[in-house]
Formats: sequence, structure tokens, C-alpha cells
Amino acid sequence: MSYSILPADRYKVINKTILSEVDRQNLMNFYGPIIGSLSVSLYLILWQDLNKFSEESEFLLHHHLMSVLKCSAKNLKEARESLEAVGLIKAFVKEENVLVYIYELYSPLYPSEFLNHPILSVVLYNNIGSEEYEKILKQYQKKKYDYSGFLEITKNMDEVYKSESFNQVDNLKEREAAQVKLTSKIDYDLIVSSIPKDTLSEKAFNKKNRELIDNLSFIYDVDTLKMIEYIRMSINEFGMIDKQTLRNTVRKYYQLSSNSLPTIVYRTQPEFLKKASGDNSLRGQIVAMFENISPYDFLKSKNKGASPTSKDLKLVESLLVDLELTPAVVNVLLDYCLRKNNNKLTVNYVETVAAQWKRADLKTAEEAMVFAEKEHKKSLKKATEKEKSKAIEPAWFNKNIEKKEVSQQEAEELQELLKEFK
Repeated sequence: MSYSILPADRYKVINKTILSEVDRQNLMNFYGPIIGSLSVSLYLILWQDLNKFSEESEFLLHHHLMSVLKCSAKNLKEARESLEAVGLIKAFVKEENVLVYIYELYSPLYPSEFLNHPILSVVLYNNIGSEEYEKILKQYQKKKYDYSGFLEITKNMDEVYKSESFNQVDNLKEREAAQVKLTSKIDYDLIVSSIPKDTLSEKAFNKKNRELIDNLSFIYDVDTLKMIEYIRMSINEFGMIDKQTLRNTVRKYYQLSSNSLPTIVYRTQPEFLKKASGDNSLRGQIVAMFENISPYDFLKSKNKGASPTSKDLKLVESLLVDLELTPAVVNVLLDYCLRKNNNKLTVNYVETVAAQWKRADLKTAEEAMVFAEKEHKKSLKKATEKEKSKAIEPAWFNKNIEKKEVSQQEAEELQELLKEFK
């Protein structure tokens, strides 16, 4: 239900997070191009309505907001809804003699969180274009330092201070950042009425299936009528929706209509998740390769220049979209699985490994490589000497990494690394 705003309607702001001046800057730089200046100003006024460190404001009139913002009730509502769409506020309403609203305030995402968000980063890119997007990336890119030759001497807490007992304090306020939720544009009543009851089970549209349908609808821009046809093609003998069939069907028709996959398969690792430059060791160059090549181009290099198959690309797309793995981690994952599985990308095997890596919350190429090495060492302990495979130098190494003179020690270190990584 949609509620219009009148000047006499009251509202209260409740602070659900910990706000700082950094949040103000992140709001304007990242959310501003998406939600517009009026919505940004509205958020800042709601923030200002709170006293310093206060959890809630007093009740105020919407006339206050309209006067300060110099806008109509309609524009005020649109600005508020923009804030709701990106997760910066949640709105609640109660009907009395006038409408009474509660607005919960949430923190803007940090730059690293925002630029790595699968939806917000794409929306920002679409709103400002590639040139401005690259400027923002550079602006928030961490300065990289070369620590070669330095020895870390940082002391740990227990090396400096003695342990003292203290009382645990519970229920302290925590930072709660914005969470973006998709609003379904699918008319499920129309779907149910369009498919014969003896064909489709009543349990077909459970919560997980609805989430999948809504996500596919958003990612591939599918309306209800098209979704009905795709669902018809995905119903199994039990009257349930085969989720994998539905994924494949939607992707197939998206490719046929647009002659491409969503551009996510061509994206490289975000700058803020890349390793600091200056590591010219061969291992450092391997990390740089994983970070600066897209999963599409990585698979292409594995295929010796041939384009990846649609099956392989669908798998890659699933890793990036469904599991939200970063491009560099996907590259390491693909390399690891190919060499562990006789150069075959078996879907079940890759998805099993990917789920484990997702649970490990791997974000960078370095983390993924270390994790893969540890997992391989574990598997070697269980294997007999006959089952241990011989180390094979990666096919991409000599092709994609700049050649340089290396010492015998570096070469030996590389060989040891590759033995463990395979």
C-alpha cells in the first residue's frame, strides 16, 4: 500500500547504526549519483534531526522537511523512497488522526563494500559511465607501498600489556550498514492462473524459488509474461520448478536476444582488492595475472585463444552472480579445478569447491591461492604415493606474465609453489 505524505503527518527518526563524517562523504560520492541530491539532502536532515549520539529524535512534522528542502510532498516521498531502495532507511507507518511515521537510519556502505556490491556497483556504473566510474575507483584506491626488504616488528597485545579481567558489556550499539533488497516485479498470481493446476504444484513458489525468480528477473530484465514461458519449460514431473533448468532457460534466451552474457563475466578484480604493487617475484606476478584478467579472458587463455564454451561461461557467471565470488578468486578457482580435475570443468566438482571457498570468505587472489595450497596439502596426506600427480607448469604462465631474468633460487621457489598449488 502506498501512503501519501501530508505536511501535518508526524515522523520520528531512529538511529540503527553508528554514523560518522566518513559516512557523509560516502553518501555523497557513492549514493548521490544514484539517488540524486534531494534524497541525499533528506538523509542528512534526518541525521541532523538526531541529537549527537542520540538513538531517536523527537516527533516532528513533515512540514519541517518540506520547508528545509523546499520541495513538495510528492517530491519528498520520492526522495524518501529512493533512500529506501538503496537500504539507507526503513519506513514504518501507523494511522492515527494523522499518519505517524518511523524512519530507521542505516549507514552507507564503506567504499570497498559498495564497489564490491553486485548490484550497487553496476547501478553506479550505469548512472555515471565508465570514465567517471574509473575516477572513483582511483580516488578510493589504496596507495600501494613496497615493503620489500622490510621485516615486520609489530608487537602483539599480549607482548605489551598484561591480561586483566573485566566485565563483558552486552547490547552495545553496532554499525548496521545499508542492505539492498529487490522488490519483485513478477506477478505471481498471473503466473499461477496461467499455468494449469494439474501441471504446477502449490508448493512450487516457495520462498527460495521466489527469490531465484526475482533475482533472475532483475539480472536479465525479464517481465512476468516472459517468466511464465520460462517456468513452463522448467516444470518437472512432480510439478515443481527445476531451478537449474530455469536458470539455464533464462540465460539461454537472454543470450539469444542480446547475443551476450551479462558483462560481469568480463570484469576484473576491483582495485581495492588487489595486492600492493612492487612484488616482482614470480609468485607476485602470478597474483597480478589473476587480478588483472577477467574470468572470460582467463578461460580463453586456457583454451589457447579459443572462446570459452557457453557451458563454461554459464558456470563462471553462476560463481560471480550466485555465489558473489570476486573475479580474481574465480580465476584461481578455475585454475585449481582444471589442474585437479584433468583439465575438465565439471559443474558439480567446481560448485562444491566454490561453496567451500565462499564459506571461507575468500576475497583476494592471494587468499585463494593460500587456501588452495592448504587444501591440496590435506588431500596429499590422504593419498598414496602413486596417486600424487606430477607438477605441471601452468599453460598461461609463459604467455601472460612478463618475462624477466630470475635467480636460481626464485625459479626453485616457483617450482615448489606450483607443486603445492596443483
